[in-house]
Amino acid sequence: MTPYAAPVRDIRFVLEEMLEHGSLALPGFEEASPDLVEAVLEEAARLAGEVWSPLNASGDHQGCRRRDDGGVTVPDGFSEAYRAYAEGGWNGIGVSEALGGQGLPEVVASSVQEMLHGANMALGLCPMLTAGAIEALAHHGSDEQRAIYLPKLVEGSWTGTMNLTEPQAGSDLSKVRTRAVPCPDEEGDHYRLFGQKIYITWGEHDAAENIIHLVLARKPDAPEGNKGISLFLVPKFLVESDGALGARNDVTCASIEHKLGIHGSPTCTLSFGETDGAIGYLVGEEGRGLNHMFTMMNEARHKVGIQGIGVAERACQHAFAYALDRTQGRSPRSGRNDCSISDHLDVRRMLLSMRARTDALRALALTCAAQLDVARHGGSEDDRKTAQAKVDVLIPVVKAFSTDQAVEIASLGVQVHGGMGYIEETGAAQLLRDARIAPIYEGTNGIQALDLAGRKLQRDGGAALSALIDEVEGTARALSATTELVPLGEGLAAGAADLRAAMVAVLEAGADPERGADAVQAYATPFLSLAGHVLCAWQMGRAALKASAAIDAGSDDPFYTAKRQGADYAIRQWLPVGRAQRAVIEAGMASLAAFDASAH
Repeated sequence: MTPYAAPVRDIRFVLEEMLEHGSLALPGFEEASPDLVEAVLEEAARLAGEVWSPLNASGDHQGCRRRDDGGVTVPDGFSEAYRAYAEGGWNGIGVSEALGGQGLPEVVASSVQEMLHGANMALGLCPMLTAGAIEALAHHGSDEQRAIYLPKLVEGSWTGTMNLTEPQAGSDLSKVRTRAVPCPDEEGDHYRLFGQKIYITWGEHDAAENIIHLVLARKPDAPEGNKGISLFLVPKFLVESDGALGARNDVTCASIEHKLGIHGSPTCTLSFGETDGAIGYLVGEEGRGLNHMFTMMNEARHKVGIQGIGVAERACQHAFAYALDRTQGRSPRSGRNDCSISDHLDVRRMLLSMRARTDALRALALTCAAQLDVARHGGSEDDRKTAQAKVDVLIPVVKAFSTDQAVEIASLGVQVHGGMGYIEETGAAQLLRDARIAPIYEGTNGIQALDLAGRKLQRDGGAALSALIDEVEGTARALSATTELVPLGEGLAAGAADLRAAMVAVLEAGADPERGADAVQAYATPFLSLAGHVLCAWQMGRAALKASAAIDAGSDDPFYTAKRQGADYAIRQWLPVGRAQRAVIEAGMASLAAFDASAH
């Protein structure tokens, strides 16, 4: 497999030139500076490239092993690589200094996350889940819980998990049956949990000394449905009053899944209460477990989008290296035989498509992270509310569109390799296998589309998305005012018009008293695809403006020329594919509503 080199140059372009380091100007980041951010990115790139990346292929081949005692052994080198990450303080990079973290902006933490997932997605899942657990406890944990658990989670000596899914309750969490039985007063202020959870990422492993499970469960007297679900903290090892680890809790790994990809990540079935019950502690308010868990899930959904971008970046690097090295056929440029296949126009099309899309996805995800920074640290309440409204719209797009595109980009990477891509030894197939889970977990992409077209769009009448479209139109006008970028401005303006028209159509369909919910379901996925294409084209339009300004100022850096080429492809050749989704929505839902799977 081609060695991984973190895309520091493009990340810096997004942070420094497109976002103009706006997060560093927010209250709370006074100690951060562009030089510090640059140093952090360079050191993260070293960790990703030299420590994590070499274990990617070996971890895939070796996989995880469940031992007879119920423990799980991770692939060789994974524990050491995780410890290098934790000891370097990387687990707390985006956590506030008040909680023991580095206190850097989310946009920097997200940039580092991309590098780690590009280097080794299976290993990167471990700290990704821990970050969500930190966020959930920081917002909803009691003072005592934060004091006991957050320091170890932040430093990375303990890891976190999210326990939602059960055999009978996939995406429909209202059917959760795990029970949380209150203990007698003399036993203490805790519960004993009984039940089973499936698909628990890094639910059992030997890379850290303790695992903190956040578990959705019901008290015996809880009502049915979502309102009866509460959130509980269940440690693998109980924690004594002095912080020392105590007895093993009654939570065991019943099995690990044998998966299509991410073989180095243990995906576990966890059994709670095989004997006396797993001791757990209520987090937040009783009956509001789903609300509290969504704090963790929104963090994870953004990071899954980042994860997809990391794999897409690695697929790009892998495909480019192979295409430049593989010789075959006659060059359309020079006319000589045995040219690099990167000379062939169809291969060039695939490579440019992979690169332009990956860069666009990265810029959109980091733009969302920058808005997260404003939502958390903005100087006024209005600024924070406005930013949060944008984040609410952007997260389902970042999660779903980035991961859908990552699968396509990794598949193109296999295609560039030709027959060699279908052979495991080249490594291209692993990237496709690994990427394929990302559109499924943390809420399938269909659920993300419903969240965007249903919950987010309907609750404010499209106001937040409309504000984003206003920004897209502003970039289109700026492009049209730049002589060499006029065609890009015209294309982006047309995309913005399509998205606005589709938004109105979905809102009108959703308001239908009889078929509204069905219409939103029918249109949600094409609507999210259209939104993703337009918002990514917007980012590439912004990039083209910055690149043109640098070129006009005298820069001869080929990076800027390549960036303009990528923007041209994204807006004039990729965006039209997304714009077709407006026609899909306007075609209506008659055939879909009439379709009967049992008749076929």
